[in-house]
Amino acid sequence: MDSDKPREFCGVFGIYGHPDAAMLTYLGLYALQHRGQESAGIVSNDGTRFYEYKNMGLVSEVFDQNRLKELKGNRAIGHVRYSTTGSSQLVNAQPLTIDYCYGTISIGHNGNLTNANELRINLERLGSIFQTSTDSEVIVHLLAKPTFTDNVDRLRYALSRIEGAYSFVMMNETSIIGVRDPHGFRPLCLGKLDGAYVLSSETCAFDLIGAEYVRDVEPGETVIIDGNGLTSLKLTDPQPHTFCIFEMIYFSRPDSFYLGKSVHTIRKALGRRLAQEHPADADVVIAVPDSGKSCAVGYGEESGIPYDRGFIRNHYIGRTFIHPSQSIRNFSTRVKLNPVKDVINGKRVVVIDDSIVRGTTSRSRISALRDAGAKEIHMRISCPPHISPCYYGIDFPSNTELIASLMNKNTKKIAEFIGADTLGYLSLEGMLEATGTANIYCMACYTGDYPVKPSPDTRKLALEKHHPTIKL
Repeated sequence: MDSDKPREFCGVFGIYGHPDAAMLTYLGLYALQHRGQESAGIVSNDGTRFYEYKNMGLVSEVFDQNRLKELKGNRAIGHVRYSTTGSSQLVNAQPLTIDYCYGTISIGHNGNLTNANELRINLERLGSIFQTSTDSEVIVHLLAKPTFTDNVDRLRYALSRIEGAYSFVMMNETSIIGVRDPHGFRPLCLGKLDGAYVLSSETCAFDLIGAEYVRDVEPGETVIIDGNGLTSLKLTDPQPHTFCIFEMIYFSRPDSFYLGKSVHTIRKALGRRLAQEHPADADVVIAVPDSGKSCAVGYGEESGIPYDRGFIRNHYIGRTFIHPSQSIRNFSTRVKLNPVKDVINGKRVVVIDDSIVRGTTSRSRISALRDAGAKEIHMRISCPPHISPCYYGIDFPSNTELIASLMNKNTKKIAEFIGADTLGYLSLEGMLEATGTANIYCMACYTGDYPVKPSPDTRKLALEKHHPTIKL
């Protein structure tokens, strides 16, 4: 994934009651690969013991037929990870499986606990020994509290202590459990396949395995799936819903449904609104693959400017790609996206992208378009300027690196930096009208207004991640 693009924390998947649970979990993770590309793991259960395998790398690199055959049982959970809280090491790969006084529990977590560091310090003072540096392990230690003997009481206690964003799947000896935080920051969906229940971060995983999408797990809902079927519980106090709008803008696959809406259709609507707000006198509309494609189609439809493929993406860049010398200009950009000269040469081009973060990658892409003969380049972005970091599970840099924050949202200065003739961001109002239902989204990355206030420790850890030399 592009180093100058925001990255999602993770993707989670779970299935209960299917003889091919591990294989279906593998396929589900394959569909969710875009949500995390550093590690992958699956834990299965046959009713008597847990079977686990996880490693660094892509799903297709971590698992093969032999590995999957070793993951026995009719229930399994899986996880793909990109590290933000917790370093990129195998010990932090998920699902986390822990033996404790009540048995064994395995957990896969998507999101970010804003009070994780405070909880960890308190737990360590009480004698807890942590094996990883992830915030997800905090949940396990809370569940192991000896005061509570009932599974639901332990879960209710743990959820009462944690704050922030979380959707997670858990598995114990008898059940699979799905939990979504009361604000609904991160997505979690429920499906069915041949009588088996399925949980996934996105509906596109259901499509791949042939499962039927049933509904979203509601904010604040806990679903327990076992031999008796599905039980729905509300174990947390109700909170205002603040769904992540950037799931709609960028992260979710266009063939997924988010909040019951087609992501592709919403992105086309964003493109149409973008064309209304920032028209351009141009010859062709192109997209930065892949998240800009749907928006570019909408922009082309609304503007009457033909849409064409201006970039070709190379999908086969491995993690250990050997880079040549710096003498090959713009190599790091061209190896992933190469301009189609016949589409670009001598043309006035509208380039549609979902966001500009630091601006360095946009600058390289525009330079590549100039080299391909573009006469004019008009950059259009399908969301407002990003001015604030995210503490809820998306790895936006600190505002000291966000170009819109550094340049005080001055589009002329940003356009000059990236080399575009003009630059237009979709307005906040336009984004909300295109996505619909204005008052249900978290938009902290655009406004700096955080629904759940991050602790000073959370802010500190986020800053130190992007500036390792800074210690606050």
